[in-house]
Amino acid sequence: MLENIKNVYFLGIGGIGMSALARYFNANGFSVAGYDRVESKLSEQLRAEGIQVHFEDDPVYIPEDFKNPNFTVVVYTPAIPSNLKELLFFQKNRFDILKRSQMLGAITQRQDAICIAGTHGKTTTTTLTSHILHNSFLDCNAFLGGLSKNFETNLLLSKKSNVVVIEADEFDRSFLTLSPKMAVITATDADHLDIYGTYEEYLKGFEQFAALIRENGVLVIKKGLPLNLNLQKGVKVYDYSTDEGDFHAENIRIGNGTIVFDFVYPMGIIKDVELGVPVYVNIENSIAAMAMAILSGLSHQEIRDAVKSYSGVVRRFDFHIKEENKVLVDDYAHHPNEVKASVDSIRMLYADKKITGVFQPHLYTRTRDFADEFASALSSLDEVILLDIYPAREEPIEGVTSKIIFDKITAKDKKMMSKEQLIDYVRSHDFEVLATIGAGDIDLLLPQIKNILLSK
Repeated sequence: MLENIKNVYFLGIGGIGMSALARYFNANGFSVAGYDRVESKLSEQLRAEGIQVHFEDDPVYIPEDFKNPNFTVVVYTPAIPSNLKELLFFQKNRFDILKRSQMLGAITQRQDAICIAGTHGKTTTTTLTSHILHNSFLDCNAFLGGLSKNFETNLLLSKKSNVVVIEADEFDRSFLTLSPKMAVITATDADHLDIYGTYEEYLKGFEQFAALIRENGVLVIKKGLPLNLNLQKGVKVYDYSTDEGDFHAENIRIGNGTIVFDFVYPMGIIKDVELGVPVYVNIENSIAAMAMAILSGLSHQEIRDAVKSYSGVVRRFDFHIKEENKVLVDDYAHHPNEVKASVDSIRMLYADKKITGVFQPHLYTRTRDFADEFASALSSLDEVILLDIYPAREEPIEGVTSKIIFDKITAKDKKMMSKEQLIDYVRSHDFEVLATIGAGDIDLLLPQIKNILLSK
């Protein structure tokens, strides 16, 4: 596929997954360019790394070197519209056009791939797995679904390692292009029903993903998931959870801002593992990551040191203020179970504080499909502030607004407002713990919110 290719052009280059691929090809000597709809910090970084990026959908802005279909391959994200002018240009001129997932799949076929899938938990688990392996004798390459705070990037490259760690995304069935040697499935709660149609079809997607694991490979799966597995010859299956399964935690100690536990695995135990990001939900994420590490032959000390030094992922339980009487935390949670896990973790850390949660629903279809579940998860907050739905790739659906969640929230203190009104509200009120939650653009407000809170 890439034998005669000199150039790789990305449609939607500023996305977290696309930018990692762009960096990969740029680092491997290809000429890289691309289009995205909006400027962002990521696109600025790509430009600083020598990648050509523009923000107006017009073939005139495609660099001339990239207009020869014999030397250029085009990679696109499913999030771009089918009537994008640049996409139509490449289709008309018969370029090789691949989904991001197809390109990732080609990479996994050439390397020992550890692929981490699941409705939630996969970005943290992928990043922590990569962090542990990178800080060991084994090392690794990695394509991350978020920005690692340790490495300040979403791509890790290694000159000596043939291991690649990949976040396996179920959206658009993308993960079915991969070729895992080892895999993790963290969760199979219903999501992306706009793609799969039914929960049964969604589960079938994960079953098909598991069936891709190579002969004599490994699957580590969250205990109790409702999957009917049909695996290739010799694939070993282990289960895990926070407190039971082949891999689990015992003797969990939470206090003074730390979480310490003993990691139990089929062949032994690693005592006194301290979480670098001491959030309860990360115990389970770390169990899966440490399972990958121990099955890859790492030592107890390598694993213990790396888990402690892990700093987390941008927008995954990301503390912006952490003072005695003032906390601002941001989380990417956008599925009801993620929101519940996020709220529960905050409550565990700050049991005696008033917790205010600002939630920005992500996608009209997800809001429609899970309004009851979102309302239930948010109702355990002391104060709920609900923003408008972030549409992302979707057109509005009649009758679907944030209000269908709002009406079902049972918390006594609940409000609906715009992002502009939120800033005014933060100025005029005091907060003990303020959490911003959602996968849209709520994070763009964080610098302003942080400055307001610190000025009080």
